[in-house]
Amino acid sequence: MRAWLPAFAGWDCTGSASAPPAKCIQSKRVKAAKSEQVVVSSKIRMHRRTGALAALSALVLLPASIPLATAQSTTAKPVAAAARPAKTTALLPGDFAGWTLSHPPQQSASPATADQTNADVLREDGFASFAAGEYTRDTGKLSIRAMSFVDASGAYAAYTFYRRPGMRPEEIGQGAANDGQHILFWQGTTVVDATFDHLSATYASELRELSQLLPAAAGSAAVEPTLPRYLPVNGIAPVALAPLTTRYSLGPAGYVRSGGALPPSLVGFERGAEVLTAIYSGRDNDGTLTLINYPTPQLAAERQRAIEAFLKTSNPGAATPATAWPQPLADSSPQALLCRRSGPIVAVTSGLLTEVEAHKLIGQVNYLAEVTWNDPKGYNSEISKTGHILLSIVALSAMLCGAALVVGVFLGGGRALYRRLRGKPVSTLNDVEFISLRLEDDYVPPESRQASPHVK
Repeated sequence: MRAWLPAFAGWDCTGSASAPPAKCIQSKRVKAAKSEQVVVSSKIRMHRRTGALAALSALVLLPASIPLATAQSTTAKPVAAAARPAKTTALLPGDFAGWTLSHPPQQSASPATADQTNADVLREDGFASFAAGEYTRDTGKLSIRAMSFVDASGAYAAYTFYRRPGMRPEEIGQGAANDGQHILFWQGTTVVDATFDHLSATYASELRELSQLLPAAAGSAAVEPTLPRYLPVNGIAPVALAPLTTRYSLGPAGYVRSGGALPPSLVGFERGAEVLTAIYSGRDNDGTLTLINYPTPQLAAERQRAIEAFLKTSNPGAATPATAWPQPLADSSPQALLCRRSGPIVAVTSGLLTEVEAHKLIGQVNYLAEVTWNDPKGYNSEISKTGHILLSIVALSAMLCGAALVVGVFLGGGRALYRRLRGKPVSTLNDVEFISLRLEDDYVPPESRQASPHVK
């Protein structure tokens, strides 16, 4: 016996060489597979109706998943954007107040290009970029050098560093000084050094127009340093603040070159200290007030104890660098050396003030704790806040109503589809599903009624 026909569809057909196969036997494996197919098909029929409801549920959940994917893709965009270099904004405008650039300005991101001698000071202040240009018009020439910093504190520090004694104050930008033909001012995060070949009567208004065209700072970068507001001005007579003598420092290099009275290691710039020094004129001599701002009052208290211990050293001219006094401190009178703390601010007086003048000056340094909200969107009035809250409530109500409507439509439509798949009408108004228990006393079953027709 040999196979007459090849096996097909799980059937083994056998027969003689001359006769067709007598019978074809289906293998057990195929039978088992078919039985499994029957079970699976029955399961498919069983779950076909519930699958329709699952499809409707997926349609409901799909719109909710789309915003999540969109949010994830949007959050990934800034990461990719951060890898790309940011676009640079020109520091100097092409023209202003009748002045026009004669050629493209020189631009650089290196502090050594702006000032090779004081490049380390510029790094401490957060130097960002530099630009220099020549402007011309019919009446003369104007040279402008501009430096931008990461925040307003760095710009103010650079402005006070380059400001020299003998300059006159000007009302340009957020602070300006003039020595005749040379005007220095700062606005936002930019410091501008303007040099005229000869000054006209309108130079101040022209530079004010230039200050409005400089790149604007936003957010926390635009916040001015708060330390200058604690300089005593009133109630210190006969002591008076000398104009344009303040020096704001963010690092040891700028502090030392600005004539700081304390050693930089004692100040603690590595702990986030900011220093403001100012010269005060007394009845007979001048003195210096140093204000050091620390991140926390606890750190300020620790530094106060260290400064007081340093000022009590009996040998100002010691040879060891750890106890050697800087020259401004060594030239001070002993009665003028005072130290006091108010909150996170440590105040130190030095110079040649009398003891009474030094006590009166340092006693006027009082820290005022306040909370400042730096909102990049600016100030929001109470009326504006109330309007935003009401609009948010209306928007939330509309979203909830829309969600309830969508869920109702999908649930009602799903129920109708489920009934249609079961072969029932879509509506349940014509369904007779009332169940009667027939609990009355004279009730007779139907079979008994046929046997006894007289029974009602």
